[in-house]
Amino acid sequence: FLNNNRNKRSIVLDLKTRRGLEALMRLVTGADVFIQNFRPGVAERLGVGEDAIRAVSPKIVYVSISGFGEKGPYAEKPAYDPVIQGFTGLATIQAGSDEARPRLLRTILPDKLTAITASQAITAALLARERTGEGQHVRLSMLEAVMAFLWASDMGSQTFVGDEPERQEPATAFDLIYETADGYITVAALTDRQWAALARVVERLEWLEDDRFKTSALRQRNIEARLALTQEALLARPATEWLDRLTAAGVPCGPVQTRNQVIRHPQVEALGLVVETDHPAAGRLRQARVAARFSRTPPEIGRGAPRLGEHSREILAELGYTAAEIAEICPEIRT
Repeated sequence: FLNNNRNKRSIVLDLKTRRGLEALMRLVTGADVFIQNFRPGVAERLGVGEDAIRAVSPKIVYVSISGFGEKGPYAEKPAYDPVIQGFTGLATIQAGSDEARPRLLRTILPDKLTAITASQAITAALLARERTGEGQHVRLSMLEAVMAFLWASDMGSQTFVGDEPERQEPATAFDLIYETADGYITVAALTDRQWAALARVVERLEWLEDDRFKTSALRQRNIEARLALTQEALLARPATEWLDRLTAAGVPCGPVQTRNQVIRHPQVEALGLVVETDHPAAGRLRQARVAARFSRTPPEIGRGAPRLGEHSREILAELGYTAAEIAEICPEIRT
C-alpha cells in the first residue's frame, strides 16, 4: 500500500447510502476518469454503472476491470492472481512443458500487468477524447491482459492455425542462469560472434569446430548439450572474474542478485532508481522512483501514501459540504 499509493488522497464513502452516493457523483463531475473493478453487474447494482456516471459527466472515460470479462461462462467468477496464472497457461509456461508440474510465478504478474495495461488504455482513451471530444467505456479483464502479454512469445506455438502441437515439448532442464565457483550469473551468447567469444573466454576452443554449434539454428537444436557444456565450464572460476572476462569480450552477461544487492548496485545508484522519503506514520521509507524520466515534467513524490479515509473531510469540504453534512456522510471519521 505504501509503495502503490504515493501522491494520492483517500476518501471513504458508503455507496449504499444516499449521501455517500451523492458525494461520489459530486466527485465525478470534476473527474476525467472513473475506474471500478467490481465483478460484472455489481457497479450497476450500486448505482455507479456507466449510465449513472455518464449522466453527471458525459465526457468521462469509464473503466471497468474484471477477472474474466463481462460475458462468457466465467464472467461471474471471482479471480485472484494465481487463478489467472493457472487459467491463462502462465503456470504451465513457467513449468517448461505441458507434462511438468505447473509452477506459479513468485510475483503477482497478472495483477500488476492488468494495472499497467489499464493505464495504457486510459492514456489512449484520454488522447481520443482530446481529439474527438467524446469519452468512452474501456473494458479490460485480467484474462485479456495476460493473454495479450503472453501471445508475442510464450504462445507462439499456437500462432499458425491448424499447426498447433498437441503437447508443448519439454524445455531444457537448464536455463540461462549458470552456477559459478561462488555464485550465479546470466550469460546469453546468441549470435555467432558472441558464441565464439564465449568459447574463447572459457577456453573451450573445440566448441568452435563442433558441428553441433556451427550456427544459431544448430545451437538451438542441440541446446541441452550446449547449456550443459557451458555450465560445466563456468564452474571453474568466481562470478566476478567471469563477468569481467565476458564483458570485455562483448558477451551479454550479468550478476544474479539478491534483493539487498540490487538496491545497492552502482548501476541502480547511478540512475537514482531507489529514493528515500519520510512518511508521517510509517517513518523513513525506501522506494522505487517512477520508472520513466520526463524531460519537461519530471514526476515528484509530493506526499506519501494516505491512511484509509485520511482526506475524507478535506475532500468533502472542497465539494461544498458543510461540517454538519460531512459528519452525516462519514460520522466515524475524525480527521
